[in-house]
Amino acid sequence: MRKVPPSDVLREEINLSLADGVADGSSTESLLSHLAHLGLGYLVQQALEQEQEDFLRRGRYERRQRDEQQQQQQQQQRLYRNGYEQGKLRTAEGEVRVKVPQVRGASAPYRSKLMEFLSGNSEALERLVVEMYARGLSTRDVEECFRDEASGELMISRSAVSEITDQLWEDYREFSERDLSEIEAEYLFLDAVYESLRRYGAKEGILAAWCITTEGRKVLLHLAVGNKESEACWTEFLRDLVGRGLRVPTSVTSDGAPGLINAIEQVFPKSLRVRCWYHKLGNIRAKLPPEGADEVLAHARAVRDAATYEAGEAQAASLIEHFGEAYPAALKSFAEDLEASLAHLKLPVRHRVR
Repeated sequence: MRKVPPSDVLREEINLSLADGVADGSSTESLLSHLAHLGLGYLVQQALEQEQEDFLRRGRYERRQRDEQQQQQQQQQRLYRNGYEQGKLRTAEGEVRVKVPQVRGASAPYRSKLMEFLSGNSEALERLVVEMYARGLSTRDVEECFRDEASGELMISRSAVSEITDQLWEDYREFSERDLSEIEAEYLFLDAVYESLRRYGAKEGILAAWCITTEGRKVLLHLAVGNKESEACWTEFLRDLVGRGLRVPTSVTSDGAPGLINAIEQVFPKSLRVRCWYHKLGNIRAKLPPEGADEVLAHARAVRDAATYEAGEAQAASLIEHFGEAYPAALKSFAEDLEASLAHLKLPVRHRVR
């Protein structure tokens, strides 16, 4: 049996997920949620292991010098690692299971103060997990996660904070600089998701790129903070992907943000640009009264699901003619960037569901 810390096992699981993709979830939010769930467990597990090291006053494979051992035997009891007990935290990302380190040889049963603290204070961790992969975390960030606001007490030592920060920064660098040339990205998806990253800060834009490979796997490619979501931010983001070996995708799907569209056309001029129907239908729905929404949206979905590009054009024209006068704002939104909205109909039928 492998004798490795549970945090190392979780790290391998994250790396495998990033390399091989995930089977579930077909949106930016679901992929980020999957990564956040794994990342949250990883961060908590690291902290629990560091808490145990603080208690034992030695690292996992570190042995005390003989003279120090003799002093310890005279002055205090000997303490030993004693396996793990299953633990769990309830968070917005669902139930996170961890392995709580145990200690034997203590005069009283070892109890993780950190686990008790996190059971009611997991929000700070949840807000920073995505940031681990979008910007990296500083020592101050990690300290804030494990500090009791009421008492100001730091739940683990500063040396433990430093150990965790160093490892997380290395993980961030590996993720943000990894070679993408081996990933056969067929269909690229780009989106900005706004998250409350800093503990007391406003929401920040996370630029996200993921793809569907030729084998049908969904792979998260890159995350970066891009508050302005401007053409310059997106262009730099996409050029970074290309510089790390990303192939030219068959199509690139995005919402209608002008800066993002311009960046796509600049960096991937030969790729088919596809307008995201999830965003489009949401925009149309927001401009419709309740009594007319279901009918118009049903026709819009029929356009989206047309058998051919030509059929989609014909059904779109019919929809505009039929409902244009009754719902001008909604139909204007529908007609905007229509060619890109129908572009997915140029792709193989078996792939359109993606």
